Amino acid sequence: MTMTIGLTYDLRSEYLAEGFSEEETAEFDRDDTVNAIETTIRSLGYQTERIGHGRQLAAALAAGRRWDLVFNIAEGLHGIGREAQVPALLDMYRIPYTFSDPLVMSLTLHKGMTKRVIRDAGVPTSDFHVAETPEDAHAVDFAGPYFVKPVAEGTGKGVTPESIVRRKTDLEIQCRRLIDTFHQPVIIEPYLPGREFTAGIVGTGANARVLGTIEVHLLNTAEQGVYSYVNKEECESRVLYRLVRPVDDPVVAEAEAVALAAWRTLGCRDAGRLDLRCDAGGHPLFIEVNPLAGIHPEHSDLPIICNHLGIPYRDLIGWIIASAATRVEQPHPLRGAA
Repeated sequence: MTMTIGLTYDLRSEYLAEGFSEEETAEFDRDDTVNAIETTIRSLGYQTERIGHGRQLAAALAAGRRWDLVFNIAEGLHGIGREAQVPALLDMYRIPYTFSDPLVMSLTLHKGMTKRVIRDAGVPTSDFHVAETPEDAHAVDFAGPYFVKPVAEGTGKGVTPESIVRRKTDLEIQCRRLIDTFHQPVIIEPYLPGREFTAGIVGTGANARVLGTIEVHLLNTAEQGVYSYVNKEECESRVLYRLVRPVDDPVVAEAEAVALAAWRTLGCRDAGRLDLRCDAGGHPLFIEVNPLAGIHPEHSDLPIICNHLGIPYRDLIGWIIASAATRVEQPHPLRGAA
């Protein structure tokens, strides 16, 4: 019997039509991303059913709909646990799904909490301080220059050239600006002046492996010194992604070792990407992880890495499903009150 795979996602076009802004919807997926995923899953021999966002999933589950597996790329809209909402619903109904579980999704969205776990595990990362209020910036106990960003945003939201703060006395101003704009704490780190890498990973636990790594080069047209929201949104004209290989570059080998250690420490699953940046001494440090990485076939970092390596998009989607399929069990009847 052919496996039926449901698709959960947040469509950017739907939220824009409801009046949300471009920045508010920056993490959501384009229609052609969902089309590409569904077409590819069908080409692998599976049946598909579009479910939609978390509220649509809740309605479908309440109506009795079920799937053998759910391919989940839903980001969620509200709260620090927004990326965990769809996985939590699916766990409640014992339906397996792609990518990480609710714990990992909630933890990794909070950059400060993530770095606490990473630091405790001995994975190289920079100093940091989470400021709940602008005045908390005065408690920073490491030297500048500094880098300031929202603690729980993705796609570079809130990251601009102003994120680089040269003097400690100016930290409160930038913290206030971001806290007032995004209504959440900010994370303050030393500004790392070295090379920037994005490493793509597939697999879970001991079976996880680094697919490849790209180095981020900002062109003259880019906002300089920072892989900002604008640079990411307009990456085709502002950014050059260069494939780098560990066999050719010991710094890349070190970066990939850090990335894989962080992935396994955090318990991430199936596929994703990690961002790393080098300090003044040239040593790569963990910055953040995206366990729900974008997978647009041409514009997202993980498929970009695959494209550089000559890995077909179909293989990437197939590997993700194969990894998630190891968690598929025989159907269990739900006991107790509905």
